[in-house]
Parts: sequence; structure tokens; C-alpha cells
Amino acid sequence: MADAFQPPLPPGRELELPGRGRTFVRIADGPGPAAPTVLLLHGWTATADLNWFRCYQPLSRAFRVVAIDHRGHGRGIRSRRPFRLETCADDAAAAAEALGIEKVVAVGYSMGGPIAQLLWKRHRDLVEGLVLCATSRNFGRSMPERAMFASLLGLSGVARVTPGVVRRQVADRVFERRLSQTPLGAWASSEIRRHDPATILQAGWSIGSFSSAKWIGEVDVPTSVVVTMQDSVVHPYRQLRLVDEIPGAQAFPVAGDHGACVMSPQRFVPALVDACRSVVLRAREPTL
Repeated sequence: MADAFQPPLPPGRELELPGRGRTFVRIADGPGPAAPTVLLLHGWTATADLNWFRCYQPLSRAFRVVAIDHRGHGRGIRSRRPFRLETCADDAAAAAEALGIEKVVAVGYSMGGPIAQLLWKRHRDLVEGLVLCATSRNFGRSMPERAMFASLLGLSGVARVTPGVVRRQVADRVFERRLSQTPLGAWASSEIRRHDPATILQAGWSIGSFSSAKWIGEVDVPTSVVVTMQDSVVHPYRQLRLVDEIPGAQAFPVAGDHGACVMSPQRFVPALVDACRSVVLRAREPTL
């Protein structure tokens, strides 16, 4: 039965971030105390579990795995303040501090890519490497894209003043159309229902406003870019520009669309593990 689907998930718990709010994290300890930490940053309209559930176990064989729900997504922080990608990056840094983690490889998928880039920019002592998946330096370049993203900010205001039950119904209609009729559909729907719809819409506007084009070439940590080569949301050309712009970045192509992390795990997961291993090896190789 569809409603019986439950993926294997590592232990999760609420985490209080002083002065910021309460969020939710998954933690898989990995093979031992010396294992490097990968910090997983999910995409827009997803949750940590929905984005990464197929990746947790394979990654935990080599790494300590930490995944966080972003603001307004899933069980992430709830706030009346406007959603900003910079704030999400600061939340991720605060979560690492609260967990006593000194270094992370920041792994960002789609919207998580800008958050990972901003985490490096704003908290350089924390980030020893980047793995950027199905993402870009910017998202709102064309006129249709700019118009679409701009409209989301106005819709978020409407969602704020609409009764909660109606907001949930609207969110279900918008997001659940993307779900295929498979056994994981009911579970995915339950994850999506955790969202704050107004914040989700604000997040879309923030994505459309983001650009790291002026500073992405300053990235000075080992970087891997997992390129979804059949992506209909973030064109592969934009993803490959990250490889060109970040000094020493390496590409890990995957034959899949934007949802490859869930829909094509047999291709995506090995590439992600290899991309993370590559970053750690480059970050920790002895210097002569």
C-alpha cells in the first residue's frame, strides 16, 4: 500500500539554534569518529528526507552525515521574517556549531547549491569543500524566469493572510502534482504537508534573485559539481559553468533529470559518493 511506504532513515531530532529557532536534523555517525562530515542541504519545496533519503545510507559508509531542514521547509525553523538564502546558510553554520562540528563538506542540491555557496562565503573556516548538485550560479536570468520568480513574492503575502486549512489545500494542489503515482507518493505528500506555504513561495523569489557570478571564482576549497545532464529545470550548461568558474572544480555527470536524486538513484548516488570522496581527498592531501 502507498501509505505504508517508509524509507530507511538515520536518527533525527529537533535542534535548538540559539537566537534563531528550532530546526530538525538527521545524523548518521558514519564508519568512525575520524570520518569527515558531509552537511546535506536540500532543494526548494523538498525536505532533507525527501531530497536525500536514497543517499543517507550509501554516504554513511564513508562519512558522518548531517542533514538539515531549511526554514519553512519540513520541520525547519518557522519565522515571520522574510526568507533569505543567506539566513539559511547561517542556520546551517549554527547547526554545525551546536553539534560540535568544526569542518564540513557542504553538499547542496538545487536551492541547496546557493546555500552551500553562501556557507563558504560567510563561514569559510567551517567549509573544507563543496559538492554542488543540479544547481547553478544564478536562476533568474531570462525574462520569463524573472517574471515567474517575482510573482512568488506577491503570492507569499496572500498565503500569509489566508486561513491555514486553505493554505494547506493550495500547497497540496501545487506540489503534489509533481509526485508520481508510486508507493512513495503518500510518504512524499506527508513530507510536503509539513511546509509553510508562504515561506516556500518567498524561497522561490530568493532563488530567482540569487547570483554568485561576481564571486564564485574566489572559491578556494576543493569542489565537485554533480551535473544532471538531462535536467529540464537547471540547464546542464548552467551547471557546467560552475565547473568552469570555480578553480580546480571537477564534474561528475549523471544521466538524469532534476529529480535524479530520487528517480534515478542507481546513477545519482554513486556519482554523489564519488564527488564527496574526491573533495575530501583533495582537501586532505598532504601539501609539499
